[in-house]
Amino acid sequence: MVELKDISYSVKDETSGKMQDILKDINIRFDDASITVITGPNGSGKSTLIKLLMGLEKPTAGRILFNGEDVTPLSVTERAKRGFTIAFQQPVRFKGISVKKLLTLASGEQQDIGQMCGYLSAVGLCARDYIDRQVDGTLSGGELKRIELAMALAKGGEVFLLDEPEAGIDLWSFEDLVRIFNRLRDKTVIIVSHQHRILETADRIVLFENDKVVTAGKKEEMFEKLAQRPALCSMQVKEV
Repeated sequence: MVELKDISYSVKDETSGKMQDILKDINIRFDDASITVITGPNGSGKSTLIKLLMGLEKPTAGRILFNGEDVTPLSVTERAKRGFTIAFQQPVRFKGISVKKLLTLASGEQQDIGQMCGYLSAVGLCARDYIDRQVDGTLSGGELKRIELAMALAKGGEVFLLDEPEAGIDLWSFEDLVRIFNRLRDKTVIIVSHQHRILETADRIVLFENDKVVTAGKKEEMFEKLAQRPALCSMQVKEV
């Protein structure tokens, strides 16, 4: 279980020089074997929360607990060793390396072709066409996103942090994403998304608002609140 206790995060405003709150006094629990989707307006702090959970940023105040251990001071590497895995909104660009090598590095051990093909197939890629490809400018944003998700599956872990996993994914690939989420249902899965189809996979939904109010509840309860904010949930998907 992952818990946020009184988490705040502030940055200095370059114009005024004053500290600006991005997140303030956040208290959320993410249960084992559950999918939580975080949604809300742009700029409300959703992606920042994912970075705090992974250790890419440090909170201004508060604690992050994982199975009762305070992991707040731990580095990205130390959290990864404890089972934290992240897939970014914009895939990290790896140049001059093959997909096969990336999957091997992600897993931390030698993988056979069957295992690697399984990861690629899970994200909707034909393994025969991609396993030996170089990660370069010939790949589209959608292809890079799928490869990054395959890397997350190869790495494994206990806590999966997925920041807008649908970004760059075409509409027909949504079922692949849903299958990935279902495959991870025995883990703690935390997803940032605006897409209604992904919200439907959640056990719990966390709604961020620009006034720093955070509301969390079971999916059925939260859909009523989201119905009053139709702009937050879109089914528009495009390939980039």
